[in-house]
Amino acid sequence: MRAIWSGAVSFGLVSVPIKVYSATSNHDVRFHQVHGEDGGRIRYKRTCEVCGEEVTYADIVKGFETPDGELITLDDSDLASLPVRTGHEIDVIEFVPNDQIDPMLFDKSYYLEPETKAAKPYALLREALEETDRTAVVKVALRQRETLALLRVRGKAIVLQTLIWQDEIREPDFDILDNEVDLKPQELKMASSLVESMGADFDPSEFHDEYRDAMADLIEAKRSDGNARPAPAAEAADDGGDSMSDLLSALQASVDAARSTKSDSGSGSGSGSGSAEKKTPARRSSSRTKKTEEKDAGTGTDDAKPAKPATTRRRSTKKTA
Repeated sequence: MRAIWSGAVSFGLVSVPIKVYSATSNHDVRFHQVHGEDGGRIRYKRTCEVCGEEVTYADIVKGFETPDGELITLDDSDLASLPVRTGHEIDVIEFVPNDQIDPMLFDKSYYLEPETKAAKPYALLREALEETDRTAVVKVALRQRETLALLRVRGKAIVLQTLIWQDEIREPDFDILDNEVDLKPQELKMASSLVESMGADFDPSEFHDEYRDAMADLIEAKRSDGNARPAPAAEAADDGGDSMSDLLSALQASVDAARSTKSDSGSGSGSGSGSAEKKTPARRSSSRTKKTEEKDAGTGTDDAKPAKPATTRRRSTKKTA
């Protein structure tokens, strides 16, 4: 197992350094939505229902709609202003009798592992809880949000049991429960006798998820019958910006650009920038016109080429005379 949190249990003047591990796991068979024709994964885009455009995560904020239809939006700066605890300490508030804990409050369970030097205070807390038949009520900040939790004993381990808040439990609002029901003594006796006849000690290992097992068998049967096919590779990732194919394309484009620049620089060393001539043909034509005018004016730097325009001018002058 991998620890998801580390800190210390603090009660009185005693501090027990611990690591927190998830005590449960979900074994449900996970499915993907795929195209029945080619097996491609179905992807969903985040689109705005007002403008219809696709929205990136950077442009998404949290919105709360009031009962009267007003929308309140919260950005990262608003959320940062909330009083969020980031401490790594499990503070014991009180110790209560075990039978006073309503199971409806239970949320998630985590195992607490003591650090090497904290084995003795860890065992001391565990045995004290067992001896007094009590549970520790604590507050802890998991994932930056403070929550109410319990410390209770399971075998040799101390379990951190997070709780939902009392106002999150809904009351059964059924009018039929308030109706008076006439129960005859014989009926109650017969029902009680039936309950007693079906009595047993609860052993959760005797029960299995039959639906999950049947689903796993169905998948294996299809695989054995040759109904499996290779999963198709997607051409692009969801957002495109962080996919490996796009990374390789960007690297290839960079290499091609570097080679092109190097090649143009080598071939155009005697006549200006080669890359500029390729990208802007009009500028190259203008450059040639300028060079021709310089040659006509006798300002060229090549000793062999200016002689020809000079001879042409003399012949033109002689012919005019």
